[in-house]
Amino acid sequence: MSLVVFFLSLGAVWAGYIGISRLRQNARRQKALDQPFPDAWVEILKQNLPPYGKLSEDLRQQLHQDIQLFLAEKSFEGCGGLIITDEIRVTIAAEACLLLLNRKDTNYPKLISILVYPSTYVDSNEGLFIDKSKSKTARLGESWALGTVVLAWDSVKRGALNFHDGHNVVLHEFAHQLDQEDGSSDGAPILEKRSAYGAWAKIFSREFAELQEEKQKRKPSMFDKYGATNPAEFFAVVTEAFYEKPERFQKKHPELYEELREYYKVDPIEWI
Repeated sequence: MSLVVFFLSLGAVWAGYIGISRLRQNARRQKALDQPFPDAWVEILKQNLPPYGKLSEDLRQQLHQDIQLFLAEKSFEGCGGLIITDEIRVTIAAEACLLLLNRKDTNYPKLISILVYPSTYVDSNEGLFIDKSKSKTARLGESWALGTVVLAWDSVKRGALNFHDGHNVVLHEFAHQLDQEDGSSDGAPILEKRSAYGAWAKIFSREFAELQEEKQKRKPSMFDKYGATNPAEFFAVVTEAFYEKPERFQKKHPELYEELREYYKVDPIEWI
C-alpha cells in the first residue's frame, strides 16, 4: 500500500470516527433536552440565582436548556469529603450558563470536569507541569486550559446569594474558560468577527492600563484590583462586574461595558 493510499484511508477512518462521535453527542444532547426541567431545579435557581426571576421567558428557557446540556456533558467531582448534590450541580451550571445566553451554543467544548471543594482549599503544587519553586496558596477557584474548573463551594454559594458585590468565583473562572477556548489565556476570547478585535484590543488595553495605575497609586476603582495582574485576569474581573454591577459599570466605563454587552449578547441592566 502506498503512503498516499494509507493516509487517505487513515483520513477516512478518522472522518468516520468524528462523524460517529458527533452523532452520539447530538443523540445525548437531544435526550437531555427531551427531559422536562425539574421543578426542584427551578426552586434551586429561585433561591441561588437572583437574576433568574428577572429574566425574560425566552432567556429563562435558554438557561434551562443550557443547564440540561451542561449537566449531561460535564462531570462533577467532590473533593475534600464534599458530597455533590443537585444544589451544587445546578447552581454552578446556572451561573456558568449565564455567560452563554443568546450566544452560539458551544457549552464550553474543552471543559470536561468540575472539581468542587467544601471551602477554600490549598493548591497541591504537585504534578508534571507545576512550578514547584512557588509556594502553596489558598484558592477559591481555578480554571485549567486542559479541561477542568476547580471551585470552593462556600465561595460559590456566597457569590450566588450576593449577586451585587462584583465578586463571583463561577463567573470569574468560566470567563477564563471562554478566554482559553482559542488555546491562549490572554484576555481576548473568540469574537464573532475578525474586525471586532481592533476595538476590543484598544479599549481593553486602555482600561487595563488604567486599573494598573489605580492599583499602583492606590486609587479607588469599581473593579477588583486583582484584575491588574494580567489581561486574562482583567477580562475575568470585568466579567464579574458586568453581570453584578451593570448600572455603575455602564456609567463609569461605557465603552468597555458596550464591548462586553456585544460579546455576551445580554444587558444585565435589564435584570435589575
